[in-house]
Amino acid sequence: MQKARRPLLAANWKMYKSVADSLNYAEELVRRADEWVDLPADLLICPTALALWAVGQKLASYPVRVGAQNLDLGTEGAMTGALSARLIRAAGAQYVILGHSERRQHFGETDRLVAEKTRQALDEGLMPIVCVGENDQENQQGLTTRVIQRQLAPVLEKLSPVDAASFVVAYEPIWAIGTGKVPTYEDAQRVAQDIRQGILRQWGEEAASAVRVLYGGSVSPDNIGGFAAQPDIDGALIGGASLKVDNMVRMVQQWQEADKA
Repeated sequence: MQKARRPLLAANWKMYKSVADSLNYAEELVRRADEWVDLPADLLICPTALALWAVGQKLASYPVRVGAQNLDLGTEGAMTGALSARLIRAAGAQYVILGHSERRQHFGETDRLVAEKTRQALDEGLMPIVCVGENDQENQQGLTTRVIQRQLAPVLEKLSPVDAASFVVAYEPIWAIGTGKVPTYEDAQRVAQDIRQGILRQWGEEAASAVRVLYGGSVSPDNIGGFAAQPDIDGALIGGASLKVDNMVRMVQQWQEADKA
């Protein structure tokens, strides 16, 4: 099913892979380029901050983008250990993942902070991937839509309709991340549609149609084709399964097949 919005397949490596391991991965991906290079989608690799520049340089001649997994507010100054959007952009990143549930859980990131980071990312020329999603209890109580609306509200307040094509929303149900459990394809589609409807109410139909919505949470070669077939799902944010080149190539191929169907 060919979609008007260009799909995005994003690999989130989290705190895995040394610089050497990251370069080995990039080299293998390059060697197998004929298996994925014609993908009708954007392919994104988000390595650790240490490997960002090196991986970007290795893949510079191929249709692969690189991104960061987080950013810190501010531009420069006495902020030990911080990485600003400006520094990340200068290191070659084009995207940045923001508001991942692991950042919210382990680092206390709030909806407001995620919104501030989203605005700063856009101002510095990065495309933010804003993560939203409910936990297991909220899912069981039927609160998914309410939780996601709460998480997105401050982001939409900081942005405007002109930003619609420049940021991405990733629906990652917390209960599915790293667990092997996934929602049904129909449930994932319903949430993606709810996200788009919420944007429509605030920004209008044109902007809502421009925003890309990804699914994330135990994505694998075995299930990515089902998500690709959903009309409001424009790609995937892939965690553990993306750590192996073979898995990544297979998922690219599965997306291609679903896109042609």
